[in-house]
Parts: sequence; structure tokens; C-alpha cells
Amino acid sequence: MFDHVKFGASDFAASKAFFLKALEPLGVALVSEGPPTYGIELSCDGKASLCLFQTEDKPAHLHLAFTAGNRQQVDAFHRAALAAGGKDHGAPGLRPHYHPNYYAAFVIGPDGHNIEAVCHEPEA
Repeated sequence: MFDHVKFGASDFAASKAFFLKALEPLGVALVSEGPPTYGIELSCDGKASLCLFQTEDKPAHLHLAFTAGNRQQVDAFHRAALAAGGKDHGAPGLRPHYHPNYYAAFVIGPDGHNIEAVCHEPEA
């Protein structure tokens, strides 16, 4: 549905480091970079991208959910995001109130955004 989503970060360096490390297990990588006011573009498929840039304002909190190919990627995302300085907001596990195979983990990032990795597939 989206081509790209771009939002500001009040601490660009911290957000850049967090997203690069936290999303690495999902195959997300840096695809382009400019000065902090332009920011960075992250992608895993070259089609859709997430873009961050430096802002002086504290951005409104977002909920960003990233697709994981399997439950092990969700687990790896959670570990990487915590190691990158994120705060636990929901350990990896099933959320059957969404649907029976909704396996997700949630972490609060540097600007207070709720970052999620989710796998909709049954366990292999």
C-alpha cells in the first residue's frame, strides 16, 4: 500500500542507530542517506521504505508494525531492539485476540514510538 513513510526524529543519531540495529533481523537495511535534515531511507525489498530525518520538534508517537517472515525473526527483532536501547512493550508471543497466528513483539523506540514486528504465519 505504501511507497514510503517519512517521519521526524528528535535525536536523529539515536533513532538511526536504533532502527538500523532493531530492524536488521527483518532484513531491513540502509538504502540511502543525506544530511540529517534530509535523513535516511531504510528498506528490505527496494519497493517500500521507511525514512527518518532530524527535527527540532518532538514527534507525535507512532505505532509502526513491520512484517516478519517467521516467528524467529520476531524473537530476533525483540532482542536486537532491546540491545539497541529500546524499552520492552510486549515480549514475543501469540496475540490470539487479533487472530490465532498473530505472533508479535513490541518495543518503545527513542522518540516513544511503539515499534512492532509481527508474523501472521503458523509456527513452522
